[in-house]
Amino acid sequence: MEVSDVTVLLDLCSSLSAMDSTQMQISINKYLECVTEAETAVIVPIERKERESLFVQVIGTRKQDTTAIPKERVLKEQLDECKILYLADLPSNSHKELQNFLGTQIKSFVSVPIPANSRKKSLTNGEHCNHIHENDDMSHADNFREKRSKPSEQAELIVCLVNKKNGEQFNETDVKKIKECFRVCAGVLINAFAYEEELRLRSQFQKLLLVAKNLFTHLDDVTVLLRQIMSEARMLTQAERCSLFLVDRKNKELIAKVFDGNILPDGTVEQGPEVRIPLGHGIAGHVATTGELVNIKDAYHHPLFYSKVDQDTGFKTRNILCFPICDDTGVIGVAELCNKEHATHFSKHDEEMAVAFSSYCGLAIMHSLMYKKVADAQYRSKLSNELMMYHMKRPDLNNLEVPEDEVVSLVDNVIPDITRIHQNFASFNFSPRTIPVPDSAKVVFTMFKALGMLQRWRIPEETLARFILMVKRGYRDPPYHNWTHAYSVSHFCFLILYNLQLMQKKLISDLEGLGLFVACLCHDLDHRGTNNSFQISSNSVLAALYSSEGSVMERHHFAQSMCILNTEGCNILENINKQEYTDCLDLLRDNILATDVAHHLRIMPDLVGVAETGYDRTNDRHRSLLCSLVMTASDLSDQTKDWINSKQTAKLIYTEFFTQGDLEKAMGNRPVESMDRERAFIPQLQIQFLDQIVIPVFRILSTMFPEAEATNKAVNRTKKYWDKAGKVLKAKGIPPGNCMDMFQDPSIDDVVISD
Repeated sequence: MEVSDVTVLLDLCSSLSAMDSTQMQISINKYLECVTEAETAVIVPIERKERESLFVQVIGTRKQDTTAIPKERVLKEQLDECKILYLADLPSNSHKELQNFLGTQIKSFVSVPIPANSRKKSLTNGEHCNHIHENDDMSHADNFREKRSKPSEQAELIVCLVNKKNGEQFNETDVKKIKECFRVCAGVLINAFAYEEELRLRSQFQKLLLVAKNLFTHLDDVTVLLRQIMSEARMLTQAERCSLFLVDRKNKELIAKVFDGNILPDGTVEQGPEVRIPLGHGIAGHVATTGELVNIKDAYHHPLFYSKVDQDTGFKTRNILCFPICDDTGVIGVAELCNKEHATHFSKHDEEMAVAFSSYCGLAIMHSLMYKKVADAQYRSKLSNELMMYHMKRPDLNNLEVPEDEVVSLVDNVIPDITRIHQNFASFNFSPRTIPVPDSAKVVFTMFKALGMLQRWRIPEETLARFILMVKRGYRDPPYHNWTHAYSVSHFCFLILYNLQLMQKKLISDLEGLGLFVACLCHDLDHRGTNNSFQISSNSVLAALYSSEGSVMERHHFAQSMCILNTEGCNILENINKQEYTDCLDLLRDNILATDVAHHLRIMPDLVGVAETGYDRTNDRHRSLLCSLVMTASDLSDQTKDWINSKQTAKLIYTEFFTQGDLEKAMGNRPVESMDRERAFIPQLQIQFLDQIVIPVFRILSTMFPEAEATNKAVNRTKKYWDKAGKVLKAKGIPPGNCMDMFQDPSIDDVVISD
């Protein structure tokens, strides 16, 4: 090496001291491209802890986002044996990989590993300069060939030259120039990498501390906490997607309320439906049962990966990092991260961050669940006091229990047969609201008997009587959502079960039939005359208990049903076996939740699909959809009756709606049109309700069961009635604010029911 060349190298080395690692690489690349006549020089740093991917920050003089080169396919021998590779040494797959990575056709190439001992000597030592100069002859070439043939220590850097400008191939002289350069520059560059890595680690741990702080600010809401955990996990590891599961050991399931969430434009996390998978199944199940972190570099070649999820969602999973979240009792959750961004897979550093992060998650979830238990206990105490005070103030109730004489009287005076109630009692056009309320409990008892449920489930008559009377007491007295509505809904369910013979034809099981009928009777227990949105906006006790789960009122109705079943002498399920008991409670819960209109709208496409393709009684999903359809149809059954009954029902509904609207106005809120007495035009609202909700339900029901076609015709007839009523009101010039007057005007009825 000439003295001038040494001077240039020393100048290069001295200029690097004020640069960061990216600027250093650009300067070194410029030097190498100049002295070797290469079009492009690339420096590939190799992390000692993470030797499974090669990360490149600079190509030539062009800075880019950190990009990973897969170790398995490119330059593998250099990592294993520290060998120099020329173009002829590259396997074809590595050649193509490099061309794609560099974005240019490779005509000549050399890749030189720089081992750790390359910087033990310095050009600042004069003796060393002479040593270099003396070895510019064949002895150096012999030494060079010897080094190529022997495995060496692991490389700290790999330096690549691409495409010699004169069209020739790179040779040993070019390799010598690379080595001479890095005898002076390697130490400075590697120290810069180490310093920047230290800064990065410090930043990551600061982020981890901030994450811990953020987590412990959301202890009051488990769902919000889980979303925060998912978002922070993605941020820390730079993952595309994350799924977060909680372990339900009682049911041996993993439950994900936040599943494969996407970040929305406003920064929030998109929440999909709740996902349940059996404990032990799949990658998440494996981590939950073993408590061990799993880092999968190639998902499709892993035996536990279930590729059908990708087929269903259209998402392509490349790699997965799945780690447990634990507390003192063991694994309480599992976080599953998919697709490391800007890298081929998750690194060892990501694993370390995940382990540290999971400790904070475990503490946060444990404290959040504990906080929720305490808060729920307080809310339930408030709710119990509220219910007790309400029932104690009712003039018709002397105490909270059903008097024994009422039970005996009901059993002794049960109507023996449905034909004794009314000759058309089992007809779809019969209105149960025509039955006097004092006789309603006897009617419900008779329907239980007519469906064969007392004998099939060995229900004692006294227990059934006490249960019915307790349910009747459990309803408040809002205009519409009261006991009369409950037994009207149960009557329509009776019509479906009785006339369509769903249980006799094995379209549903006997247990599903029991779950349907009892759910209809209990589906609005303790209704307050206000809907779910009002409960949430008013910050009610019910909202505090159930808003995180959705369907606030429906969950309260189910909770009240359970209270009655757990009351001494009221458990009509006491004589069925343990498994049937558990299954029946699940059916009761699902059926009551199905009366939430939001739930109905979610499953509507599936119901249409079943109606079009045909009902399969062996398909669990089909049976579940049918039960939901029966619940919704029963809940809407007032719309299948004659005009007088339909109109009277509408009067009760809008009286209740407008009362809620008045409460919302008092709170400073603007109610929706259907609850605003000053804006509501009832005929038009009824037609919209029929078109959007009611008619599609009975169309599906009649498609699946032609025997129920009368209900489909009835709701379409009801729509015509309301259309006529609307025209009459408009002709009379009655404004929306005076619509309630129509219920007192018999002249409207004459026009509506006239042909």
